[in-house]
Amino acid sequence: MDGRGVETALSAGLSFAVLGVVAWATGAAFVFPSLGPSAFVLAFAEANERPRGATVVGGHVIGAVAGLLAYSLLAPGVALTASIPAFSVAGLRLVASGIVSVGLTSWGMVAADTVHAPACATTLIVSLGLLSSPMGVGIIVVSVVVLVAAHEVGRWTVAHSPVSADE
Repeated sequence: MDGRGVETALSAGLSFAVLGVVAWATGAAFVFPSLGPSAFVLAFAEANERPRGATVVGGHVIGAVAGLLAYSLLAPGVALTASIPAFSVAGLRLVASGIVSVGLTSWGMVAADTVHAPACATTLIVSLGLLSSPMGVGIIVVSVVVLVAAHEVGRWTVAHSPVSADE
């Protein structure tokens, strides 16, 4: 494994570890699947292509809100936590909620110039009934902010370390 792989692994892992500690300490869902790709994107991108924190946060906020809107309108009370019978109305409602949320999220991210692909996973987490309450959306937003902040603190710490990465 080359140096960039190690650096990416450490950066993504340590940023995500902060969320893990928060989730463990609170018992709340501060760790969810779409944060893994976000941690990777933040850690792997070269300095000139690194997404702004506002882009990452904005994309996830749009995804979470779009997911909540779609879920609230199309599938309240249904959740993709067990097998849904084929051709069921509940399954159709969830599928419609997912389709609408991905469309709204895609449009919203482009319109707001906050394109961050992992936010489409966030919108599905919400629109499929997994974190589909205002509290769940709030936890999502706080989680993304904490992830970006942990990443930025890590980058700042490395950049201001007395030992440079080039030595």
